[in-house]
Amino acid sequence: MDDVLLRSLVPSVIGILVRRGADFAAAEDAVQDALVEAVRVWPADPPRDPKGWLVTVAWRKHLDMVRAEASRRGREARVEREPGPGPGEATDDTLQLYFLCAHPSLTSSSAVALTLRAVGGLTTRQIAQAYLVPEATMAQRISRAKRTVSAQLAQGVRLDRPGDVATVLRVLYLVFNEGYSGDVDLAAEAIRLTRQLAAAVDHPEVAGLLALMLLHHARRDARTAPDGALVPLAEQDRGRWDTGAIAEGVEILQVALARDRLGEFQAQAAVAALHADAPAAEETDWVQIVEWYDELVRLTDSPVVRLNRAVAVGEADGPRAGLAELAALDDALPRHAAVAAYLHERDGDPARAAALYAEAALRAPNLAERDHLTRQAARLNARTARST
Repeated sequence: MDDVLLRSLVPSVIGILVRRGADFAAAEDAVQDALVEAVRVWPADPPRDPKGWLVTVAWRKHLDMVRAEASRRGREARVEREPGPGPGEATDDTLQLYFLCAHPSLTSSSAVALTLRAVGGLTTRQIAQAYLVPEATMAQRISRAKRTVSAQLAQGVRLDRPGDVATVLRVLYLVFNEGYSGDVDLAAEAIRLTRQLAAAVDHPEVAGLLALMLLHHARRDARTAPDGALVPLAEQDRGRWDTGAIAEGVEILQVALARDRLGEFQAQAAVAALHADAPAAEETDWVQIVEWYDELVRLTDSPVVRLNRAVAVGEADGPRAGLAELAALDDALPRHAAVAAYLHERDGDPARAAALYAEAALRAPNLAERDHLTRQAARLNARTARST
């Protein structure tokens, strides 16, 4: 059974049920029940029309739930009298479900969870595993998010209303940055969902995000050593990079940039493309990268972007120029100490760099990064000891 095909049908099936009269939460529950049934039935008896099968089974399960609640018998009569769209209707509600699941009234964590469930078709257990939280906790989070979306629909938010693409893209980027955990590869899932979004909406920033994801994902296998240690970009074996993903990402980016509607994801993808284009780390075009970071600063004025720009300036114009840029930033920024350590090491001050690496390790957001920074501090301390 093709799990990817099954999950790709989820948004349109939910949309059909909503337009037939089911509220969002009930429709999503019914579709999840239909997916469970599909997993049980399809291997032995695959349907000729998978989408039609899911619509039929999900609608039947929804009606069963309606019938089970005496207080909703009036609604049951209404929805059964209304024929609604047939299972094979061509209308695609995927895009509008993205907008609903990324509604501004939801927190970021709730929007991500609901997107993975309603648009991605993942189970609550899979999402809980990916976020390393108990399944009951994730179920409550998703339930609250569904109630919020249902309330929006009840207040007149329709599936044919345009949504905020920027909000949807930020949710998908959050999914991508979760990477891999449990039995769900969230980076691959984010790429799949962004491809789906790109097919539904013609927007250069959607293309920019897809290009960015592909270019970053292309380096995935080279990011860790066999023992699980992090491998910095400059030290990665570029022969392990996925050249097919890089070529696709660059092509998508070029088409998006040609439309002359620059956005932050396109600019980030341009930086990633310049890294991917360099045959070796020392051949990286840092001057162009600084120029793209200048564009990103103009677009976002983000302190994190300014921090990354300081690294690029340090490579293009020397470590002291980078440290001068860094001095203008708040030292409480995440990874500020790690960047300062790197630039001080390049500037020939290993003792200061070692102390900063040790400080950065204490602030590291995860174990792998902490171990990497601790090893950097130990390496420089050993070098200092040998020279005294």
